[in-house]
Amino acid sequence: MDRFPNLNRDKLRVLAADSTSMGSQLLVEALGKNEQFELIEAPSDQGQIQVLVQQEQPHIVLISATLGPDGEPFELVRNIRSQSPCPRVIVMLDRSEPSTVVQAFRAGAHGVFCRTEPFRLLAKCIECVHAGQIWASSHELHFVMEALTKPALASLQANGDSPLSARETDVVRCVAEGLTNRQIAQRLKLTEHTVKNYLFRIFDKLGVSSRVEVVLYALGHSDVHAINPPNNRKAHSTSVARRGEFRAAQQPRTVERKPLEGKSVDGQAVRRNGN
Repeated sequence: MDRFPNLNRDKLRVLAADSTSMGSQLLVEALGKNEQFELIEAPSDQGQIQVLVQQEQPHIVLISATLGPDGEPFELVRNIRSQSPCPRVIVMLDRSEPSTVVQAFRAGAHGVFCRTEPFRLLAKCIECVHAGQIWASSHELHFVMEALTKPALASLQANGDSPLSARETDVVRCVAEGLTNRQIAQRLKLTEHTVKNYLFRIFDKLGVSSRVEVVLYALGHSDVHAINPPNNRKAHSTSVARRGEFRAAQQPRTVERKPLEGKSVDGQAVRRNGN
């Protein structure tokens, strides 16, 4: 199994595993042209990939959504996420389909990248995910939002074991529906200032820093009581990067395809990343 020499620990270590050995080799060779990456070529076997992740401890694990005999890599994603230190995972999609996108994020992926996108964006995706961001296109985030409007979200309940109070759970539901702070205040008969205070507390309890991450939390854990919030907020805090603007308080809309970062509890402030 070929690996690029481990000459520079300052480089971003990327383990790449495609659905075939040839695919993995081509992926490693293409990404290896970027001097800031150190590539690790992985076999197309889920068990061997998991062992290699433990041995090499890469920063990023890049895996195909069709990896494995059943074309289901999501259990592998869960297993990788359970390791310590935990690498960040990007799932490569052959097609951007709602079920695959939702399953990837449910499993704990930090980003999804569709092969129909220009290859140059894959390097940007890796950089953003390594920087603590979540990578998805506007329409992929729309798939996530659509999944949250289904009845499964109704099972989001607060009880004695939940990190969230009953009122905080109500706010999470409203955020998942795409309501603005004003709309949440009107629905729950609160002031906007009180809604913002609830959001700050929710961010702190869940160890997140944006409304989109609250949505992804709700998507992956419809039963809040099953979740143990991160102990270290800074270690788990992420922002959101995506190709196409997404205001967390509103429905996504297609605009100029540049990564954005959103970190405001009112869903209004976003910051453009380079390029």
